[in-house]
Amino acid sequence: MTKILVVDDEPQILRALRINLAARDYEVVVAADGASALREAADRQPDLVVLDLGLPDMDGVDVIHGLRGWTRVPIVVLSGRADSQDKIDALDAGADDYVTKPFGIGELLARIRAVTRRTAVHESEPVRVTIGEHTVDLAGKTVSGGVRLTPTEWHILEILLRNPGKLIPQRYLLAQVWGGSHVKETHYLRQYLAQLRKKLERDPAHPEHLITEPGMGYRFSP
Repeated sequence: MTKILVVDDEPQILRALRINLAARDYEVVVAADGASALREAADRQPDLVVLDLGLPDMDGVDVIHGLRGWTRVPIVVLSGRADSQDKIDALDAGADDYVTKPFGIGELLARIRAVTRRTAVHESEPVRVTIGEHTVDLAGKTVSGGVRLTPTEWHILEILLRNPGKLIPQRYLLAQVWGGSHVKETHYLRQYLAQLRKKLERDPAHPEHLITEPGMGYRFSP
């Protein structure tokens, strides 16, 4: 079942889309603001995002930038902004398509199907990843050698491993794992990355896979 994250601050639109998408056998997750959208995306790993640009806490383009920092999930923008520059900004930020309000549900469903077809061939998220002497099974949430991870360690590690080679910003990791009110608590990440390296790296003092980019964030190097 395809999982769709719908982000809109209008309750009527959220309800209508949830009903119409669920009726067509989509699994639907909803969020009413940008911070919630970013958290849900990290927690629920949707197959597609339908995103309104006019959100109460941040601009939708900023949400696109946040998502594109770590995921290739298809994004269909749904917005009442008809200005061409808004469309250009959203597409330049990484959106895959743009539907202008008011819209017909048939058109939106067609756009969703088209974007899903275009991006399906590019989906290559790893299921098993090797770090040092260990194999991490993301689907089964197990690590070879009897290594046990806490839920928080899993959350951080999964974001990194599902985006090999990509820089994941500190603020984004903090927002996804601890919430938007903790985006300055960088010592949380230092502590948990140190724990992960002790459990997974051959030489935790000189990590080969869980790499710190000073002042910016973290990167998984396969």
